[in-house]
Amino acid sequence: MEKWNQTLNDFIFRGLFPQSQTGLLLLLFIIFIFFIAILGNLGMIYLIIVDSRLHTPMYILLSQLSLSDLVYISTTVPKMVANFLSGQKSISFLGCGVQSFFFLTMGGAESLLLVSMAYDRFVAICHPLHYPIRMSRRMCVKMIVGSWILGSINATAHTVYALHLPYCGSRAINHFFCDVPAMLPLACMDTWVYEYMVFMSTSLFLLFPFLGITASYGRVLFAVFHMRCKEGKRKAFTTCSTHLTVVTFYYVPFIYTYLRPRSLRSPDEDKILAVFYTILTPMLNPIIYSLRNKEVLGAMTRVFGGFSSKKK
Repeated sequence: MEKWNQTLNDFIFRGLFPQSQTGLLLLLFIIFIFFIAILGNLGMIYLIIVDSRLHTPMYILLSQLSLSDLVYISTTVPKMVANFLSGQKSISFLGCGVQSFFFLTMGGAESLLLVSMAYDRFVAICHPLHYPIRMSRRMCVKMIVGSWILGSINATAHTVYALHLPYCGSRAINHFFCDVPAMLPLACMDTWVYEYMVFMSTSLFLLFPFLGITASYGRVLFAVFHMRCKEGKRKAFTTCSTHLTVVTFYYVPFIYTYLRPRSLRSPDEDKILAVFYTILTPMLNPIIYSLRNKEVLGAMTRVFGGFSSKKK
């Protein structure tokens, strides 16, 4: 039987992996993914800051996406690793609130940033003559600030509500981080009002943006196939397919998890799906956007190639 050193205000994570050799191997794989994500996103941000050719709305938005991914994965993985290695699976009441706030802020901001990036590509390909006006530097700043503010407001509402729920029974959260819907079964009151709030929030921040992005890229791809310039068609198609890959990998597991009624949800399934949008997506974003983007690859050659030649 496992023993927990905890106070009455602590929560306990049931965790993602069992305390076994198999669990340790899986944890080491997660740690590897974590470092790849950290290095990839830091590298992307550094490239965009240093290389003046990437000082365009598309890459400024991409730098913010990398920043959100950086904080996103740092919110969940280090605590999960520390709990597994120490055997202490508890988290304080305040710590749970802080983790929940940052997780929800990054999730909401990233969702809106992906919408902004889709709009940027839509205007660039379908209305190129209007691009300097519709995607001015001022508009880009508004999109970024709006994404962070709306994400933090949504996170504050959910976190404050969760922290004010009465938890009078078990404190064992069947998850590997403080996901508010996973905390609801621990409350000793009817939470149907909050579940409706989760449904509305998920629709506003995930479902509607995903449908909008899909429609936007559908319009873009339609325009791409009517291009006469083969090189422009190839570049536009690569850009759209790259963005759609990231969008699908992020939104679909998130939407599937949060829009299901509690009666149809499985804690084990929720934890597996959470791995996609909390761990795998932050690692894949910089890889996909760099390896499939000639401008980013060119910036890597200029920046890192110039750095190595200076050392010689």
